[in-house]
Amino acid sequence: MPSILIITILAYVICFFYLLLNLIKTPENKIKYFQRSLGVVLILHMVSLSDLMLIDNGLDLSLFKTFTLIAFIINAVIFISSFNKSLHSMFLVLFPISTFSLLMGHFVEPTKTLTNLSAFVQSHIIISFLSYSFLAIAALHSMMTGYYHLQLKQKNQNFLIKSFPPLQTMENFLFQLIWIGVILLTLSLGSGFLFYENLFEQKLLHKVTLSFIAWITFIILLWGRYNKGWRGNTAIGWTWAGFISILMAYVGSKIVIEFLLI
Repeated sequence: MPSILIITILAYVICFFYLLLNLIKTPENKIKYFQRSLGVVLILHMVSLSDLMLIDNGLDLSLFKTFTLIAFIINAVIFISSFNKSLHSMFLVLFPISTFSLLMGHFVEPTKTLTNLSAFVQSHIIISFLSYSFLAIAALHSMMTGYYHLQLKQKNQNFLIKSFPPLQTMENFLFQLIWIGVILLTLSLGSGFLFYENLFEQKLLHKVTLSFIAWITFIILLWGRYNKGWRGNTAIGWTWAGFISILMAYVGSKIVIEFLLI
């Protein structure tokens, strides 16, 4: 295992326990030292990511390598957003996921990789990754929002709840994430139709279908939010329905291409 990868994983483990202890002791603290440490960890993650994905003839865009990329994007987005919102508690979930993705990206060898791609196809892939990342953050954030609702009903104020921003702020941020994710997903679908001649071949058909179902699901959610005032469990349910569709579209297509169509 490369030394930079070991250092990155250890840094994530240390940051996880440092954050957990600080949230338990002083949940209202802005944790400035943690913020600086996380910036260093993200740089380490980026270096490890380049070591995993950069190969002789292009980029290794296999399943577990791209999971590592998506984990990095999610961490970076939450890191930037946490400067003006109290979102640090989300890293209690993200750090273990990031560590797992780095380990899988190193140890699991792909049977096929996608390389030597045109600039247009690469732009489509980048937009898709960004879309998946923002919608994944929305799904995670909706889970936290649901937990907040439940604890408020039970009048329970544990250390996690005390570290959350106000509920209205969390709900507004959730729909900001969904808006960005939907815009990126729209661009991803549109660029896919433009740049792929074989988009409706059998190995990609389910990806296109599930991605479109996810797009419709999130459009309905946004319509319900601004016309029917959907919030709480209704918004959370629709968010997860859309995210599961996009997750199955991506993971399913990668499994078919890399591990079944050998």
